[in-house]
Amino acid sequence: MAGLLRQNINIAQQSIKGQFLRTALTVIIIAIGITALVGILSSVRALESTIGGGFSGIGANTFSMQRYPFTMQRRGGGERVKVNPIISYREVKDFENQWDYPFSQVGVSFQATSQAEVKSEDRKTKPKVIISGVNANYVENAGLTINEGRGFSSFDIKNNARVCIIGSDMEDELFQGLNPIGQVLSIRGNKFTVVGLLEEKGSTFGNNIDLRVLIPIDVARSIYTSPNINYDLSVKVKDDQFMEGAKDRAVVLFRNIRGLAPVEENNFGVIQSDQLLGAANEIKVALYAAGFIISIITIFGSSIALMNIMLVSVTERTREIGVRKALGAKRSTISWQFFIETMLISQYGSILGILFGILIGYAVSNYLEVEFLMPWTPVIWATIISIIIAIFSGVIPAIKAARLDPIEALRHE
Repeated sequence: MAGLLRQNINIAQQSIKGQFLRTALTVIIIAIGITALVGILSSVRALESTIGGGFSGIGANTFSMQRYPFTMQRRGGGERVKVNPIISYREVKDFENQWDYPFSQVGVSFQATSQAEVKSEDRKTKPKVIISGVNANYVENAGLTINEGRGFSSFDIKNNARVCIIGSDMEDELFQGLNPIGQVLSIRGNKFTVVGLLEEKGSTFGNNIDLRVLIPIDVARSIYTSPNINYDLSVKVKDDQFMEGAKDRAVVLFRNIRGLAPVEENNFGVIQSDQLLGAANEIKVALYAAGFIISIITIFGSSIALMNIMLVSVTERTREIGVRKALGAKRSTISWQFFIETMLISQYGSILGILFGILIGYAVSNYLEVEFLMPWTPVIWATIISIIIAIFSGVIPAIKAARLDPIEALRHE
């Protein structure tokens, strides 16, 4: 049995070499389908990682007050888009001072710039550092973790202390080999002492959120004085059972701060962390579905191409089949010969497609600056699908070859 299998494989290899151009084109068609499957799913996995990294900073049991609600509405051509006012510094301070809901805390922040150049004694960064002004509760509300040192205290914020908390990549940029805690940074000529180092979070769509510096909010406002700054306001509730009550209280308080009449609609949004995570999951599912649909369509086309080349091969080798049958070859031997040939072509295309797909996934991961993980699931799916292609494409040609009448086959020219 093993000897017969080896013989059929050798014959299949010789046949493939004999019609190299046609076989190569078929292998490329199959490879394109497998590349689409592995490449798209690998890319989706990288996107999933960067989306997850982007939302991983959202603290649990947290909701935020934002300029617009989290809704995705279709806008007609003549529809007038409502423009909500920004959330101002006065509003966030009034909210923070008036907030008295039990078992909760308010976080306030704003992004001063994303293109800052930060200096230490003998080194400096490229102008791509994110500078954020925050209050004492921001780090916990945002779900951030202090890896070394400490967070901001109420004393730091109230007294406009010149202290800062840095992202994990700032350590590599400015303090290679040194403990960053206690070191001094310079931002626009202002000196800050590092009191905390954040745990690594990773990149989101090429935006490195670990390359950032947090400073007390009023200090940031004195350095960066851009007009119309929109502030971020978040509330963290210690216990789930108080979440709905806290949200209702926040809406009432912010409406009062904005002076809205009872009949007026909210001109701001309340967004809970699980809404964003749910939206991220919906995007992920949609991307996976699109990847599968595109890949299956491409693979279906490649299976038809493979079946076509094998049917043509049977027709062209009718006399060869007749000779083998006349010499005593059984139907099963003939059918296995063509089936193995189909399987080899399919696997060559699968291997080539998997390699190209992995390269695409690696390129996407590198572009998004996220860790590349070997896409084992797409590779396994690609292998299974390539076997199914071979079975689907090889059965009919194999049966056709096995049923040829040896006498008629010998007469064939």
